[in-house]
Amino acid sequence: MGMNKNTVLGWATFLMLFMGVVLILMGAYRYKDVAGWGFATVGIGFFCIAWVFNALKGRV
Repeated sequence: MGMNKNTVLGWATFLMLFMGVVLILMGAYRYKDVAGWGFATVGIGFFCIAWVFNALKGRV
């Protein structure tokens, strides 16, 4: 069972969404100071990159 390009992009999208959620939750619950805003911002950035990966499926 080989993985083609769409499968790789699908897994990358899933992992980026998972890490984005983890970073946002860390920013919300773990760090109450200014560092929490940074974690949440990076998590939103992970969501944006996952959106691009999802849009590339079937086109690459």
